[in-house]
Amino acid sequence: MIRLLLLLPFIGLMIVPFYNIREPYLLGFPFFYWYQLAWVPLTSLLTYTVYRSVRRAD
Repeated sequence: MIRLLLLLPFIGLMIVPFYNIREPYLLGFPFFYWYQLAWVPLTSLLTYTVYRSVRRAD
């Protein structure tokens, strides 16, 4: 069940019309760019969480 967390980045980035907007800006970057960039560390965190959970289960 915890492995379903790996679908979140896929779903979050698949729906382009959801984040294809300019505002709000963060540090001068339009939402479109920092939303995608935010998924990089978030995906790493989710992958690590799933890895640790699966490893404990074994």
